[in-house]
Order: sequence, then C-alpha cells, then structure tokens
Amino acid sequence: MYVVTNPANGELVEEVANSTDEEVREAIGRVHSGYPGWRSRSVEERAGIVARAAELFEERADELAAIMTLEMGKRINEGRGEIGIVVDIFRYYAENGPALLADEPLDIKGGKAVITKSPIGALLGIMPWNFPCYQVARFVAPNLVLGNTILLKHASICPRSARAIEAVLRDAGIPDDVYVNTFASSRQVPAILADPRIQGVSLTGSEQAGVSVAAEAGRHLKKTVLELGGSDPLIILDTDDMDETVNATATARMRNCGQSCNAPKRMIVLADIYDEYVDRLTKRVAEYYVPGDPADPQTRLPPLASIAAADEVAGQIAKAVEQGATLRTGGHRIEPGAYLDATVLTDVTPGMDAYYEEIFGPVVIVFRAETEDDAVRLANDTPFGLGASVWGTDPERLRRVAERIDAGMVYLNRAGGSQADLPFGGIKRSGIGRELGPAGIEEFMNKKSIRL
Repeated sequence: MYVVTNPANGELVEEVANSTDEEVREAIGRVHSGYPGWRSRSVEERAGIVARAAELFEERADELAAIMTLEMGKRINEGRGEIGIVVDIFRYYAENGPALLADEPLDIKGGKAVITKSPIGALLGIMPWNFPCYQVARFVAPNLVLGNTILLKHASICPRSARAIEAVLRDAGIPDDVYVNTFASSRQVPAILADPRIQGVSLTGSEQAGVSVAAEAGRHLKKTVLELGGSDPLIILDTDDMDETVNATATARMRNCGQSCNAPKRMIVLADIYDEYVDRLTKRVAEYYVPGDPADPQTRLPPLASIAAADEVAGQIAKAVEQGATLRTGGHRIEPGAYLDATVLTDVTPGMDAYYEEIFGPVVIVFRAETEDDAVRLANDTPFGLGASVWGTDPERLRRVAERIDAGMVYLNRAGGSQADLPFGGIKRSGIGRELGPAGIEEFMNKKSIRL
C-alpha cells in the first residue's frame, strides 16, 4: 500500500493500492515495446521534449512543492528550491545531450575506430522519499535524452509526487510507453529485475535496500547504479570568521531536516578551535532550529518524513547517550507529528553505534581532532564514502587534505549540495556509479567500438 500521512500532524491523507502482478507485467511490456520507437527518434527530438519538461517543472513549482510538504514534511521553500535543481538537470541534458552523445573517433594501432553511444533498453528506477522530484530527475533526464525507456517505482509515501511527475512528462510530450509509473511493492521488485525485458536498475535509498537490489540484479546480470547512505565528514582546519563557519555548517546539516545522504553528519574540528565551535554551534542549533509547520515559509525545522523515522532517530540519540556520548542540546521527540528537537552530540567514540552508523535526521555529531592527520583519519574511519568537505583559510592546505579523503565528492569551504553539471556518487558502502554531469548519461549507455 502507498500511504500519504501528513508528518506534521500524523493524519492519514490518502491510500493507494499496490499494482497487481499483472499490472506490473503490463507496465514492463509497455516500456519494452516503447523502446524501439523512442531510441529511433533523433537525439535532438528527444532533447527538445526534455527541454519542454524543464519548462513545465518550472511552471508547476508551487504545486510540486506543496505535494512534497504534505507527503514528507519538506519545508515549502526547500521544496521550491528542489524544483529549481530539477529544472537545471532537465535543461542541462536537453542542451548538452547531443554533444555528450556524439561519436568519439579513436586512433588505434593499425587503423582507426569510432566509439558510438547508444541506449540499452528499458530501465527500472527505484526512488526514495527524501527528495521526491530531484532524485527522479537525476535518473530520468539523462536516460530519456539517451533513448532508454523507464519504469519508475517511487517511495511508498510519495504516490502524489509520482503521479505529478508522470503528468509533467506526459504533458511535455513523453509517450505513455516511454515513461511509466508503477505502484509496485518491494516484494515485486525481484520479479521485475528477473524479467529479461528490463536491462538495468538505478536505486537511491538505504544501504540495506541497495544490497538487496544489487544481489537480485547481479543474479540476472543487470547493470546497476546505487546511490546509498552517507556519513559525510566536514573538517574544519581553521577559520577567520567563527560565526560564519557555524552558520554555514549548521545550515548544511539541518537542510531537509537532516535527511540528505550527502549532508555533513560528522563535524571534525581541530583542537585549538573545537571548544569555541561547539559552544557557538550548540547555541545556534538550540535557538535557531525550532520545529514548526513546514508549510510556513518562516519555519526553520520541519518534521521528519514519518513518525517511524522520528522515533528511529530519537532512539539512535538515546542509544548514543547511553553508550557515553554527551547530549549538548535537543534529542527530544515533539508530538503530535514527526518532530524532533535539533540535536548536538559530542564525545562519540569508536565502539558506539553512532560512531559508524548514519543518523538520518537533524543531529550534529562533533569530533575533536588533535592534528590534520588525525582529522583525515577520523574522516576516513567510516564504512561510507559519499561526500566530504574541508573548511579553512589556506587553499593549498584545503586541496591537500581533500585529496587524502576517501569519498566520491569533496567540497572546499562549502558542504554537500548538488548541481546538474557535476558528477554525483560515492564509494565504499555509499554506492556504485555516478549521476549528473557527463558521467550521468553514460551509466546505461552502450559504448560500441566500431573498427573502421
């Protein structure tokens, strides 16, 4: 069952029945039969339709933002901002697709060759709830331009977002057998991946979901792209403006109520500024990030996406304190709804659950590092490897430290974020493959070598 429950008050809004097994098979058949016609269109024609989708997303920004606020509690202004990056992604691939798909000549021993770039067929997308439109755009926009067709399974709390996205694409001119939304259950995913008509799968979600989908895809030799969890380190080497550093890093952590895979979740601060940073951060978080109505533009901290999510994060905080961590502020559930006080934890050490696990909520963990080497060690002492950031005043030092961090993305004097023309993805337990930028259109591409 797909269920919309308003996380601000816990009220049931809508229930949508799962697709039947027959409906799922029919949906697979549609995207499979739509593939030959879609790939035969010129890249310019496909790009033109994707460009029109960008225009419609922009026109419907308020409608889509309101849906996200209702379904998963996103602040209304952050919802509008999410649609902004969605528009950028669709426009990027519409404008750059023809050049990105151009043949590549290759000089080889004894002659010449050319590498052509073509689609591979119907794909399955499994999308999460934390960015209901942006995550879909990362997968859908490049593959539509490339010529693949898409069966989309959205998160079970986002049926309205799923329908609204499909409506935008349909109104833009995407044929109804090129992009198909399904309300399939997780139980039905293995059968979809086993179907020979599906050529690959992209999943954004939890580590557990990634392991499950990768195992099924591997069993059937299907290409996978996985964007999973993260416990991104944010290293502060020094600062010439502590207030600005505190404001910027707290804002980065609390964005989307802390429910971002690539949010900075572990602040690693050199010892000489650690105490001052912790004191100011604690005051900032306690005074500024006060829970409120996500539909109110003045709200700083919305609810988490569900009551279950809020309870889980509250449990992680309690476990950390039980194991010896210091609770500087927050950590309390607020009812009704899925609210949780913004939280700062310190004195988290190896052996505690919070040292290694991802806390997907408004929780900042601050670590003291005695030296630069110690900061890098702490940054890399994690099973994840999505993103990271390094803050300081010396550009050469920032670059040196960045090159030592084990992650798919490192930002200097800024944290996380995403943009259409910059590849996004991680290593280790954070996933496989890349999205966005030139790399994002290549994952489900047949790079065919033709020997001339």
